Amino acid sequence: MWTIFRLCLIGCLVVCFSVVAVAQIKKGKVRAATNRQLMGGLLQPNCDAIAKGTSVAPVNNKAWAALATNAAMLNEAGYLLTEDGRTPDAEWAKAAEALSEASAALLTRIESKDFNGAVAQFKAVTKSCADCHAAHNR
Repeated sequence: MWTIFRLCLIGCLVVCFSVVAVAQIKKGKVRAATNRQLMGGLLQPNCDAIAKGTSVAPVNNKAWAALATNAAMLNEAGYLLTEDGRTPDAEWAKAAEALSEASAALLTRIESKDFNGAVAQFKAVTKSCADCHAAHNR
């Protein structure tokens, strides 16, 4: 099971580090950050932290709280990616909604300290990322 998880994680990280074309450059109408900056500054670090934090079960409340913060930030990012004219198409909107839903479910698992549930739900989060990157990394 850990081998599959690690392969999924590696796939997610490859997708996260890949350069995404036009959709990543799109900037909000009012807000200064580009989608690429949101990916690099908000999504990627929190995704990486969750991947690292779920490689073994958290050992204390501080570790669980850190994971909860990471999941909450991913959830907020899902909403940011659809606000202020950032949505280039329906595929982007669908993937951002999937990210919001999956990360909210991940946060619930983390808050209940359900390690196996969190690991499984993190796969849904990374799938939403991979789906969007596949559609916009043409």
